Order: sequence, then C-alpha cells, then structure tokens
Amino acid sequence: MSLIAAERIKLTSIRSPWWCAAFGVVATVGVGSISMAGNEDTGFSGVPSTQLGYGLGMAVVMVMATLAVTTEYSVGMIRTTFLAAPARSSVLLAKTLVVALAAGLVGLLSAFGSWALGLVLMPGRDLALHGPAEWRQVGGVGLVYLVAAVFAVAVGILIRHTAGAVALVLTWALMAESLLAMIPGFESGARWLPFQAAKQFLLSGPPADGAALTEQPWVAMGYFAAVSGGLLAIAIAVAKRRDA
Repeated sequence: MSLIAAERIKLTSIRSPWWCAAFGVVATVGVGSISMAGNEDTGFSGVPSTQLGYGLGMAVVMVMATLAVTTEYSVGMIRTTFLAAPARSSVLLAKTLVVALAAGLVGLLSAFGSWALGLVLMPGRDLALHGPAEWRQVGGVGLVYLVAAVFAVAVGILIRHTAGAVALVLTWALMAESLLAMIPGFESGARWLPFQAAKQFLLSGPPADGAALTEQPWVAMGYFAAVSGGLLAIAIAVAKRRDA
C-alpha cells in the first residue's frame, strides 16, 4: 500500500497529469460532439454514435501514462525510487495500477459526458441504456482507457525516452493499426490487432448468433487486456535486468 500511495503522490503532485486528464475529457466530448453533428456519415447510430471521440481521448491518456514512466527516467528519479524500494516489479506494478485507474476514471467521465451531450444534440434518437450492450458501449470506454494506459506504461518502461515512447504509442494506436486494417484480404487478421479489438468491444452491438469468436465483444476486450498485460510483463522483466 505504501508503494501505491507513493505513486499516487507522484502522479497527482505535478500539473501534467491533471492537464492530460482534463484535455482527455474535453477531447473525447468535443470530438464526439463533432461526430454527432455529422452523424449521418459515420455509419454508427444509437449509443455507439455518442462515443466516436474515444480515440483522441485514449491517445491523451496514453501520453499521460507514458510520461508517468519516462519522466522519472529522464530526471533520474527512478534510481532513487529503486534504491528506496529494491523490488522493481512491485514498484512498476504499483505505478501501473495508479496510472491505469486514473486513466479509467478519465474514460468514464469522458464516456458519460459524451453520452449526456448526445441526449442534448440528438433528442430524437434512442440513446437510452436499455441493456448490457448499451452499458458496455458507454461504460466500456473506462475499461479501454485503463487497458490502453497499461499498454502505454509498458512501452514507456521498455523505451524510457519520452519522445520515442510517445511517438510509438501514438503511431501504433492511431495510425499503424488502421492502415494495416485497410490492407485487402487482411480483414480477419485485423481483428487480432489490439486496438482494433478494443474498437470491436466498444462500438459493436450485441453479438449475433453464431458469430465468430473474434467478433464477441468481451472476447475482444479480453484479448486487448492480454496483449497489454503480456507487454507489461515483458517490460518489467527487462527493467529488472538492466541498469536504471
């Protein structure tokens, strides 16, 4: 618990996480409102149409998560941390937990803010949260942000340099997977890209009878979490074997 408290103090005692959190909420709601204004061209309707801004907000919290690691390496504070708590895996897990929970909270605020704005902008649409699918499409944003933050922390631990780590997480999450998904004949393989799986979890409706395993929303979410968790395990193993 002391490690978690220490990481919480580190995260909340500087301005950048607060600014990232605020901008993440504003970006998600703002882009969502623009998407809702041109909703006829998005291909989505109902509750998913209120969450089309989640990608930008996710990018912001991933930057926040990456900075939470790389800033410590850049200023040398990580050496002091590891001297005070030699169990590096425990330190890095505590940091991941604190950052991921913060990201999840930002996701929930963003998602329900976007949904509430949708009720105002699209009063004629059925945006009620009737059942599990609708609750997943809104509340699931918090879970996606949480897991995306784990992914970003892992990249930060592996690369340690802010510019490289931020560039990698943003390029992969926002560009590389979308480009790969556009390759002809790669549609089925694209479902196994982690952030495409997160998109499947958030924006798909109730699974149809006989749907493939990769088309099941919670299977997609589990896969996204497994990839992020596996990457974190690799990152912690590498951190334990190299100099701080």
